Amino acid sequence: MINKLLMETLKPLNIPVSFQKYKGKETTYITFFNYLEQGEQYADNEEKATGYYIQLDVWSKNDYTELVEKIINYMKVAGFTRTSAADLFEEDTKIYHKTIRFFIQMEGGISLCQG
Repeated sequence: MINKLLMETLKPLNIPVSFQKYKGKETTYITFFNYLEQGEQYADNEEKATGYYIQLDVWSKNDYTELVEKIINYMKVAGFTRTSAADLFEEDTKIYHKTIRFFIQMEGGISLCQG
């Protein structure tokens, strides 16, 4: 569910977006993963809302400033809140790397009672 939402949200960027690993040939792409998923609201022993904590990693041989602004805007429109970001440089591959972390709370959940 969350992976599909991310893929749909970032599709208008027209660059590869992949869960955890990218195996293509493009020099600018995005990978993502869910670093924490937890119940945020409970009622009657049932999880009513789930929090998804997502990290997007932007990889590029070029300046990614405009791309990052678009990503943040698209994610905001989709209901995500940006929680942090960091600029990195991968010395071994000479690739610029930006991590951006987001949070979204979604209704629905998991029953905590088996019965």
